[in-house]
Formats: sequence, structure tokens, C-alpha cells
Amino acid sequence: MKLTLLAALTAIALPAAVLAQDATITVADGYARSANPKAGAAFMTLHNTGTADCTLTAVTTDLAERAELHTHKDAGDGVMKMGKIEGGILVPAGAEHTLARGSDHVMLMGLKAPLENGQEVALTLDFGACGTVETVMPVDNDRKPEAAAPMHHGNHAMPAPATN
Repeated sequence: MKLTLLAALTAIALPAAVLAQDATITVADGYARSANPKAGAAFMTLHNTGTADCTLTAVTTDLAERAELHTHKDAGDGVMKMGKIEGGILVPAGAEHTLARGSDHVMLMGLKAPLENGQEVALTLDFGACGTVETVMPVDNDRKPEAAAPMHHGNHAMPAPATN
């Protein structure tokens, strides 16, 4: 009976171990910034050079009471609203996923102290069966967002620029 139970547990654990070995997640171009004295955000590009899909399910840090995965979505009225991502962020095998301002990002809530330029932020990224990744990124409150794609305004008429 014990041998059968041990074999069953090994069979269940083996795929997770193989999956973790087949995943290699790296972090590039990471930085954090302050939104206000009690909240901030972290941005980065996640590269999965492994052969298994991985999902970022959680982030932890000692600098804040909690860290959540957030994104911006059209609320249906043309207004973008930020909200928590349920189910995590998929990083397919052999691909990358960028966490950027105005898109998916890590929200840092309940900061224990304001984020100051030059400070370093340590994060633990939890990819479930793919393992965890420890990363340290600088605080850069002055960094400008990447050039945004043109905004689509649907059927809204945009006023012509004023001429003098």
C-alpha cells in the first residue's frame, strides 16, 4: 500500500519537476516608479526561453503590504480603468511579455516608504510550476513611458486644432 501511494505521489510530482526544468524566465529592462507616497508600480519584460508555457501568478516584495498584477481595460465607455488580473499573465514558451505603463504591470500597494529615485526594489515573481524568479530593479520616477501607439477614438469626432 505504501509503495503504491509513493508511486502515485511521484507520478504527480514528476510533471511539475519536468515543467520547472523546461522553463527559463529572465527579466529585462525592469524599473519601478512611485504613483504616490503609498503606491507604486513595476514594469519589465519577461522572456521565456524554455519549452514550457509559464504563467506569472503572484509577486511579493518587502517594500509594500501587497503586490498585485494589474492591467488597464476599456470600461466600455471609452474610459480606460485599471483592475486586478485574475488568473495571472501567460508568458508562452519561446516568447516574451512586456509589463508596461498603461498595460499589464505590477501594482505595489501600501508602500512602507515612498519610492525614491535610485532606490532598488527587490521582487519575487512566482510562476507556479515554472518556479520563482528573484529580481532587483531601480526606482526611476522620471522615466517617460515608451512611445504610445496612436489612440483609436472609434466614432468620436476629434476637434480640429485651433489656428490663430
